[in-house]
Amino acid sequence: MLLSFTIFFYSSTIAYGSSVYLKENEEVTIEKLLYGLMLRSGNDAAIALANYVGGSMEGFVTLMNETAASIGMTNTKFINSTGLEDNLGNGNTSTSYDLALLMSHAMQNKIFRTITQTKTKVAKTSLKTYHWTNKNKLLFNYEHTTGGKTGYTKKAYRTLVTSASKDNKNLTIVTLNQANDFEIHKNL
Repeated sequence: MLLSFTIFFYSSTIAYGSSVYLKENEEVTIEKLLYGLMLRSGNDAAIALANYVGGSMEGFVTLMNETAASIGMTNTKFINSTGLEDNLGNGNTSTSYDLALLMSHAMQNKIFRTITQTKTKVAKTSLKTYHWTNKNKLLFNYEHTTGGKTGYTKKAYRTLVTSASKDNKNLTIVTLNQANDFEIHKNL
């Protein structure tokens, strides 16, 4: 199974913003990197995963853009795996509609569903033990939440994608540039 593979994290990988603080030559499984990525927005995990899956950031971006096109995300362009703007202010671009398409597509994947709805995770690597709590507050205070992802960039400000299920109805909500995002999602 893919999740049992172990990769090494190298310090030459540049990560800024949120991090899980991987150390040089740390052996960590893909599964643990995915938890660090989804629960803690670990940009170092995003970069390590991109290099492993795509062979490079550029290779992974190609795969991301191909997948986006295949699920109908017509107003999306990825330039990196972290979602952060580069030093020139360039970043991934998308719309709330496209992000809702992506979340709906991702929720069809059992591994993604398990990880995105995890509240806390203890992850042991070759060097240390991590204790991660999901940044998505709705998992803790709205019983119908089935997953989601928080985000923040300088240009998009706070972003939140949430999935919820109630009375056999599934809902995906996306807000961009919204300070009161958790309350809006809960009310919707």
